Amino acid sequence: MDTPMADTPMVQGSPTARQAPDLARLRSRIASAERRQKIFAIVGVLCTSFAVLVLLAAFLDLLFDGLPRISGDFLTNFPSRRAEQAGILSAWVGSALVMLVTMLSAVPIGIGAAIYLEEYARKNWFTDLIEINVANLAGVPSIVYGLLALGLFVYQFGFGESVLTAGLTLGLLILPIVIVSSREALRAVPIHIREAAYGVGATRWQMVSDHLVPYSRGGMMTGVILGMAEAIGQTAPIITIGALTFIAFLPPPPIGAEFPFLNFEWLMSEFTVLPIQMYNWVSRPDKAFQLNAAAAGVILLLMTLVMNGLAIYLRYQVRKKIKW
Repeated sequence: MDTPMADTPMVQGSPTARQAPDLARLRSRIASAERRQKIFAIVGVLCTSFAVLVLLAAFLDLLFDGLPRISGDFLTNFPSRRAEQAGILSAWVGSALVMLVTMLSAVPIGIGAAIYLEEYARKNWFTDLIEINVANLAGVPSIVYGLLALGLFVYQFGFGESVLTAGLTLGLLILPIVIVSSREALRAVPIHIREAAYGVGATRWQMVSDHLVPYSRGGMMTGVILGMAEAIGQTAPIITIGALTFIAFLPPPPIGAEFPFLNFEWLMSEFTVLPIQMYNWVSRPDKAFQLNAAAAGVILLLMTLVMNGLAIYLRYQVRKKIKW
Protein backbone atom coordinates (compact mmCIF):
# COMPACT_ATOMS: atom_id res chain seq x y z
CA MET A 1 0.00 0.00 0.00
CA ASP A 2 1.27 3.48 -0.88
CA THR A 3 2.25 5.77 1.96
CA PRO A 4 0.03 8.96 2.19
CA MET A 5 1.67 12.11 0.93
CA ALA A 6 1.03 13.86 4.26
CA ASP A 7 3.22 11.30 5.99
CA THR A 8 6.02 11.63 3.45
CA PRO A 9 8.90 13.61 4.96
CA MET A 10 10.02 16.78 3.16
CA VAL A 11 13.36 15.95 1.62
CA GLN A 12 15.70 18.84 0.98
CA GLY A 13 15.90 19.47 -2.73
CA SER A 14 12.49 17.92 -3.45
CA PRO A 15 9.85 20.03 -5.36
CA THR A 16 7.83 20.53 -2.16
CA ALA A 17 10.85 21.85 -0.31
CA ARG A 18 11.70 24.24 -3.11
CA GLN A 19 8.13 25.58 -3.28
CA ALA A 20 7.88 26.42 0.42
CA PRO A 21 10.09 29.57 0.29
CA ASP A 22 8.27 30.71 -2.85
CA LEU A 23 4.90 30.43 -1.13
CA ALA A 24 6.23 32.35 1.85
CA ARG A 25 7.50 35.16 -0.38
CA LEU A 26 4.19 35.22 -2.27
CA ARG A 27 2.22 35.54 0.98
CA SER A 28 4.57 38.30 2.09
CA ARG A 29 4.06 40.20 -1.16
CA ILE A 30 0.29 39.83 -0.95
CA ALA A 31 0.30 41.11 2.64
CA SER A 32 2.53 44.04 1.65
CA ALA A 33 0.25 44.90 -1.27
CA GLU A 34 -2.80 44.82 1.00
CA ARG A 35 -1.06 47.14 3.48
CA ARG A 36 -0.18 49.58 0.69
CA GLN A 37 -3.74 49.46 -0.58
CA LYS A 38 -5.11 50.27 2.88
CA ILE A 39 -2.61 53.13 3.29
CA PHE A 40 -3.55 54.52 -0.11
CA ALA A 41 -7.26 54.30 0.73
CA ILE A 42 -6.70 56.14 4.01
CA VAL A 43 -4.64 58.86 2.31
CA GLY A 44 -7.30 59.21 -0.38
CA VAL A 45 -10.05 59.61 2.20
CA LEU A 46 -7.99 62.22 4.09
CA CYS A 47 -7.27 64.21 0.92
CA THR A 48 -10.91 64.11 -0.15
CA SER A 49 -12.07 65.12 3.33
CA PHE A 50 -9.61 68.01 3.38
CA ALA A 51 -10.85 69.28 -0.01
CA VAL A 52 -14.47 69.01 1.08
CA LEU A 53 -13.75 70.79 4.37
CA VAL A 54 -11.98 73.64 2.55
CA LEU A 55 -14.92 74.05 0.16
CA LEU A 56 -17.40 73.84 3.04
CA ALA A 57 -15.45 76.42 5.07
CA ALA A 58 -15.34 78.83 2.13
CA PHE A 59 -19.05 78.39 1.47
CA LEU A 60 -19.99 78.84 5.14
CA ASP A 61 -17.84 81.98 5.35
CA LEU A 62 -19.68 83.45 2.36
CA LEU A 63 -23.01 82.28 3.74
CA PHE A 64 -22.53 83.86 7.17
CA ASP A 65 -21.49 87.17 5.59
CA GLY A 66 -24.03 87.30 2.81
CA LEU A 67 -27.08 85.58 4.29
CA PRO A 68 -28.59 88.81 5.72
CA ARG A 69 -28.56 90.33 2.21
CA ILE A 70 -30.11 87.38 0.37
CA SER A 71 -33.75 88.14 -0.30
CA GLY A 72 -36.26 88.48 -3.09
CA ASP A 73 -35.34 92.12 -3.59
CA PHE A 74 -31.66 91.22 -3.88
CA LEU A 75 -32.50 88.88 -6.76
CA THR A 76 -34.91 91.25 -8.53
CA ASN A 77 -33.19 94.62 -8.08
CA PHE A 78 -30.65 96.16 -10.42
CA PRO A 79 -27.23 97.27 -9.15
CA SER A 80 -27.29 100.57 -7.29
CA ARG A 81 -24.89 103.07 -5.77
CA ARG A 82 -26.59 102.38 -2.46
CA ALA A 83 -25.57 99.02 -1.09
CA GLU A 84 -28.86 98.40 0.70
CA GLN A 85 -30.82 98.79 -2.54
CA ALA A 86 -28.40 96.99 -4.86
CA GLY A 87 -29.29 93.67 -6.45
CA ILE A 88 -27.99 91.15 -8.95
CA LEU A 89 -30.86 90.91 -11.45
CA SER A 90 -28.82 91.93 -14.49
CA ALA A 91 -25.85 89.84 -13.34
CA TRP A 92 -27.60 86.49 -12.89
CA VAL A 93 -29.68 86.96 -16.04
CA GLY A 94 -26.50 87.78 -17.95
CA SER A 95 -24.76 84.71 -16.53
CA ALA A 96 -27.67 82.48 -17.55
CA LEU A 97 -27.72 83.84 -21.11
CA VAL A 98 -23.95 83.57 -21.50
CA MET A 99 -24.02 79.97 -20.23
CA LEU A 100 -26.77 79.18 -22.75
CA VAL A 101 -24.63 80.43 -25.65
CA THR A 102 -21.58 78.63 -24.21
CA MET A 103 -23.41 75.32 -24.03
CA LEU A 104 -24.95 75.62 -27.50
CA SER A 105 -21.61 76.50 -29.07
CA ALA A 106 -19.20 74.19 -27.24
CA VAL A 107 -21.14 70.98 -26.63
CA PRO A 108 -22.15 70.06 -30.23
CA ILE A 109 -18.76 71.04 -31.65
CA GLY A 110 -16.83 69.30 -28.87
CA ILE A 111 -18.78 66.04 -29.10
CA GLY A 112 -18.67 66.09 -32.90
CA ALA A 113 -14.90 66.64 -32.87
CA ALA A 114 -14.44 63.81 -30.36
CA ILE A 115 -16.47 61.39 -32.51
CA TYR A 116 -14.51 62.36 -35.62
CA LEU A 117 -11.11 62.04 -33.99
CA GLU A 118 -11.95 58.76 -32.29
CA GLU A 119 -13.97 56.94 -34.95
CA TYR A 120 -13.39 58.52 -38.36
CA ALA A 121 -10.02 60.30 -38.52
CA ARG A 122 -7.07 58.37 -39.90
CA LYS A 123 -4.10 58.02 -37.60
CA ASN A 124 -1.44 60.19 -39.25
CA TRP A 125 0.69 63.23 -38.47
CA PHE A 126 -2.22 65.62 -39.03
CA THR A 127 -4.52 64.00 -36.50
CA ASP A 128 -1.59 63.66 -34.09
CA LEU A 129 -1.02 67.41 -34.44
CA ILE A 130 -4.70 68.08 -33.72
CA GLU A 131 -4.66 65.86 -30.64
CA ILE A 132 -1.53 67.55 -29.28
CA ASN A 133 -3.05 71.01 -29.76
CA VAL A 134 -6.34 70.00 -28.15
CA ALA A 135 -4.47 68.68 -25.11
CA ASN A 136 -2.34 71.83 -24.91
CA LEU A 137 -5.33 74.15 -25.23
CA ALA A 138 -6.77 72.68 -22.03
CA GLY A 139 -3.87 74.27 -20.11
CA VAL A 140 -3.85 77.71 -21.77
CA PRO A 141 -4.60 80.57 -19.31
CA SER A 142 -8.09 81.98 -19.66
CA ILE A 143 -6.83 85.51 -20.32
CA VAL A 144 -5.36 84.25 -23.62
CA TYR A 145 -8.84 83.23 -24.74
CA GLY A 146 -10.03 86.71 -23.83
CA LEU A 147 -7.34 88.32 -26.00
CA LEU A 148 -8.18 85.95 -28.84
CA ALA A 149 -11.88 86.80 -28.58
CA LEU A 150 -11.12 90.51 -28.42
CA GLY A 151 -9.28 90.41 -31.74
CA LEU A 152 -11.49 87.83 -33.46
CA PHE A 153 -15.07 88.25 -32.27
CA VAL A 154 -15.09 91.90 -31.17
CA TYR A 155 -12.99 93.54 -33.89
CA GLN A 156 -12.77 91.06 -36.79
CA PHE A 157 -16.36 89.76 -36.81
CA GLY A 158 -17.87 92.90 -35.30
CA PHE A 159 -19.89 91.19 -32.58
CA GLY A 160 -18.93 93.88 -30.07
CA GLU A 161 -19.10 93.51 -26.29
CA SER A 162 -22.16 91.28 -26.44
CA VAL A 163 -23.63 88.14 -24.94
CA LEU A 164 -22.71 86.30 -28.15
CA THR A 165 -19.04 87.26 -27.83
CA ALA A 166 -18.93 86.18 -24.18
CA GLY A 167 -20.63 82.86 -24.89
CA LEU A 168 -18.34 82.04 -27.81
CA THR A 169 -15.30 83.00 -25.75
CA LEU A 170 -16.22 80.68 -22.89
CA GLY A 171 -17.20 78.05 -25.46
CA LEU A 172 -13.63 78.11 -26.79
CA LEU A 173 -12.39 77.91 -23.22
CA ILE A 174 -14.24 74.70 -22.36
CA LEU A 175 -14.01 73.12 -25.82
CA PRO A 176 -10.81 71.13 -25.05
CA ILE A 177 -12.39 69.78 -21.86
CA VAL A 178 -15.47 68.58 -23.74
CA ILE A 179 -13.38 67.00 -26.52
CA VAL A 180 -10.99 65.16 -24.21
CA SER A 181 -13.69 63.87 -21.86
CA SER A 182 -15.94 62.82 -24.76
CA ARG A 183 -13.08 60.87 -26.36
CA GLU A 184 -12.40 59.09 -23.08
CA ALA A 185 -16.10 58.22 -22.81
CA LEU A 186 -16.04 56.77 -26.33
CA ARG A 187 -12.94 54.72 -25.55
CA ALA A 188 -14.61 53.31 -22.43
CA VAL A 189 -17.30 51.58 -24.50
CA PRO A 190 -16.36 47.87 -24.81
CA ILE A 191 -15.09 46.80 -28.22
CA HIS A 192 -17.71 44.06 -28.47
CA ILE A 193 -20.41 46.75 -28.81
CA ARG A 194 -18.78 47.92 -32.03
CA GLU A 195 -18.18 44.38 -33.26
CA ALA A 196 -21.77 43.36 -32.56
CA ALA A 197 -23.11 46.35 -34.49
CA TYR A 198 -20.90 45.60 -37.47
CA GLY A 199 -21.81 41.93 -37.19
CA VAL A 200 -25.51 42.60 -37.83
CA GLY A 201 -24.70 44.78 -40.85
CA ALA A 202 -24.74 48.27 -39.34
CA THR A 203 -22.82 51.02 -41.09
CA ARG A 204 -20.24 53.07 -39.20
CA TRP A 205 -22.68 55.94 -38.75
CA GLN A 206 -25.38 53.57 -37.46
CA MET A 207 -22.88 52.04 -35.05
CA VAL A 208 -21.88 55.48 -33.79
CA SER A 209 -25.34 57.03 -33.55
CA ASP A 210 -27.33 54.01 -32.35
CA HIS A 211 -24.81 52.28 -30.10
CA LEU A 212 -21.61 54.18 -29.35
CA VAL A 213 -23.07 57.59 -28.48
CA PRO A 214 -25.93 56.26 -26.27
CA TYR A 215 -23.51 54.10 -24.26
CA SER A 216 -20.99 56.94 -23.82
CA ARG A 217 -23.52 59.70 -23.17
CA GLY A 218 -23.04 59.58 -19.41
CA GLY A 219 -19.28 60.15 -19.68
CA MET A 220 -19.82 62.95 -22.18
CA MET A 221 -22.18 64.69 -19.79
CA THR A 222 -19.49 64.50 -17.12
CA GLY A 223 -17.16 66.52 -19.35
CA VAL A 224 -19.92 69.02 -20.05
CA ILE A 225 -20.55 69.38 -16.30
CA LEU A 226 -16.87 70.10 -15.62
CA GLY A 227 -16.64 72.57 -18.49
CA MET A 228 -19.76 74.53 -17.59
CA ALA A 229 -18.75 74.66 -13.92
CA GLU A 230 -15.43 76.20 -14.96
CA ALA A 231 -17.01 78.63 -17.41
CA ILE A 232 -19.59 80.11 -15.05
CA GLY A 233 -16.92 81.42 -12.68
CA GLN A 234 -14.56 82.91 -15.28
CA THR A 235 -13.80 86.61 -14.99
CA ALA A 236 -10.57 87.40 -16.90
CA PRO A 237 -11.78 86.63 -20.45
CA ILE A 238 -15.11 88.38 -19.82
CA ILE A 239 -13.39 91.55 -18.61
CA THR A 240 -11.00 91.43 -21.58
CA ILE A 241 -13.82 91.53 -24.13
CA GLY A 242 -15.34 94.57 -22.40
CA ALA A 243 -18.18 93.33 -20.20
CA LEU A 244 -19.81 96.09 -18.15
CA THR A 245 -19.28 96.31 -14.41
CA PHE A 246 -22.49 98.30 -13.85
CA ILE A 247 -25.62 97.68 -15.89
CA ALA A 248 -29.18 98.66 -15.00
CA PHE A 249 -31.15 97.00 -17.80
CA LEU A 250 -31.86 93.53 -19.11
CA PRO A 251 -31.26 92.13 -22.59
CA PRO A 252 -34.35 91.59 -24.74
CA PRO A 253 -36.10 88.30 -23.87
CA PRO A 254 -35.19 85.32 -26.09
CA ILE A 255 -38.87 84.40 -26.50
CA GLY A 256 -41.32 87.01 -27.79
CA ALA A 257 -45.11 87.24 -27.87
CA GLU A 258 -45.38 87.51 -31.68
CA PHE A 259 -44.54 85.10 -34.48
CA PRO A 260 -41.95 83.56 -34.91
CA PHE A 261 -41.76 83.87 -31.10
CA LEU A 262 -37.95 83.64 -31.08
CA ASN A 263 -35.97 86.83 -30.57
CA PHE A 264 -32.23 86.95 -31.25
CA GLU A 265 -31.62 90.59 -30.35
CA TRP A 266 -30.40 89.52 -26.90
CA LEU A 267 -27.33 87.96 -28.51
CA MET A 268 -25.97 91.41 -29.42
CA SER A 269 -26.96 93.07 -26.14
CA GLU A 270 -24.48 94.39 -23.59
CA PHE A 271 -24.25 92.37 -20.42
CA THR A 272 -22.62 91.67 -17.09
CA VAL A 273 -22.16 88.43 -15.15
CA LEU A 274 -22.04 87.49 -11.48
CA PRO A 275 -18.22 87.25 -11.13
CA ILE A 276 -17.78 90.76 -12.57
CA GLN A 277 -20.53 92.15 -10.33
CA MET A 278 -18.77 90.59 -7.34
CA TYR A 279 -15.44 92.07 -8.44
CA ASN A 280 -17.06 95.51 -8.69
CA TRP A 281 -18.46 95.29 -5.17
CA VAL A 282 -15.33 93.82 -3.59
CA SER A 283 -13.20 96.65 -4.99
CA ARG A 284 -15.27 99.24 -3.09
CA PRO A 285 -14.20 100.29 0.40
CA ASP A 286 -17.73 100.25 1.84
CA LYS A 287 -18.26 97.16 4.00
CA ALA A 288 -21.88 96.89 2.88
CA PHE A 289 -20.85 96.30 -0.73
CA GLN A 290 -18.53 93.51 0.39
CA LEU A 291 -21.47 91.86 2.10
CA ASN A 292 -23.33 92.16 -1.21
CA ALA A 293 -20.39 90.45 -2.91
CA ALA A 294 -20.57 87.60 -0.40
CA ALA A 295 -24.29 87.19 -1.05
CA ALA A 296 -23.65 87.17 -4.80
CA GLY A 297 -20.98 84.51 -4.24
CA VAL A 298 -23.53 82.32 -2.45
CA ILE A 299 -25.94 82.72 -5.37
CA LEU A 300 -23.17 81.86 -7.84
CA LEU A 301 -22.27 78.70 -5.92
CA LEU A 302 -25.92 77.70 -5.71
CA MET A 303 -26.34 78.23 -9.46
CA THR A 304 -23.31 76.02 -10.06
CA LEU A 305 -24.60 73.34 -7.71
CA VAL A 306 -28.06 73.39 -9.28
CA MET A 307 -26.59 73.19 -12.77
CA ASN A 308 -24.27 70.34 -11.79
CA GLY A 309 -27.00 68.56 -9.86
CA LEU A 310 -29.33 68.67 -12.85
CA ALA A 311 -26.61 67.35 -15.15
CA ILE A 312 -25.70 64.56 -12.69
CA TYR A 313 -29.36 63.57 -12.42
CA LEU A 314 -29.70 63.43 -16.21
CA ARG A 315 -26.48 61.41 -16.43
CA TYR A 316 -27.80 58.97 -13.82
CA GLN A 317 -31.04 58.56 -15.75
CA VAL A 318 -29.11 57.89 -18.95
CA ARG A 319 -26.84 55.31 -17.33
CA LYS A 320 -29.76 53.59 -15.63
CA LYS A 321 -31.34 52.84 -18.99
CA ILE A 322 -28.17 51.33 -20.43
CA LYS A 323 -27.80 47.54 -20.34
CA TRP A 324 -24.36 46.27 -21.19
